[in-house]
Amino acid sequence: MRILSGIQPSGKLHLGNYFGMMKPALDLQKEGEAFLFIANYHALTSVSDADFLRKSTMDVALDFLACGLDPAKTVFFRQSDVPEVTELTWLLSVVTPMGLLERCHSYKDKIARGMSPNHGLFAYPVLMAADILAYQSNVVPVGRDQKQHVEVTRDIAIKFNNEFGPVFTIPEPSIRDSVAVVPGVDGQKMSKSYNNHLEIFGNEKETRARIMRIVTDSKPLEAPKDPETCNVFALYRLFASDSQRKEMEDRYRNGGYGYGDAKKAVFEIMWSYFEVFRKKRKELQNNMDYVEDILRSGGEKAGAEAAKTLNAARRAMGID
Repeated sequence: MRILSGIQPSGKLHLGNYFGMMKPALDLQKEGEAFLFIANYHALTSVSDADFLRKSTMDVALDFLACGLDPAKTVFFRQSDVPEVTELTWLLSVVTPMGLLERCHSYKDKIARGMSPNHGLFAYPVLMAADILAYQSNVVPVGRDQKQHVEVTRDIAIKFNNEFGPVFTIPEPSIRDSVAVVPGVDGQKMSKSYNNHLEIFGNEKETRARIMRIVTDSKPLEAPKDPETCNVFALYRLFASDSQRKEMEDRYRNGGYGYGDAKKAVFEIMWSYFEVFRKKRKELQNNMDYVEDILRSGGEKAGAEAAKTLNAARRAMGID
């Protein structure tokens, strides 16, 4: 089974990225042949600072390697190191109906949030389809908000196969319902665009300060509280063991336990959780040649697979 995941280097990675995409992707290393790419072509739809994109790309590489990505088990690479994908995007675009792209929620949502409409933003799902189909991926783990893009990929692949022959594997989305929505400090879904995030490798003082600003209700210290409706508890339970969760639940329900103490507990358990990863990241930062070698080697492996698919598509269309 071949599994594909990708993540944009559009800024510092945060807890929403970690529990929503990173940790599930790292867990998949044990389940099949994993391909994981840093989607720097995709990031161009929102990032226009070249130096920022270069740095963010390497930051993502450092973060994944520090958090446990094993290059012996995962083909880890930059999207831009596989130019076959961009040619495949064009071959797929000629069979992609305009109506299919016009119905995509992501494009409409981004335009509604004020992003300038351009072809790259509109055709984003075709590039994503090429990313998935180039490696003959069987499974694509995604959140529910991205399920439509995998469905679009399936539609494009089926249409191509029907017109030109069986070139592409039809991928299946893997929706992980067990992955919780990670709340930001304001209670909304954690997102860099909302500036409500907690960085995985953020500064200690700033991380503590942001956690202490988590929005709660106004119940006094002595009052019983409902852990199931509390943003602080929702973050704590992501890191806590069953016994730790039960202990904090009891403190909430019994009263005499303030939100300030709960926030301090969130900081302590989060800071402790990432301690080993922080040490590993510092080691990697002192050996960037090693990180670059991993990405280049991954790019070569991914490129070899993508070339097979691209050549098959070209032959099928009569331009070999």
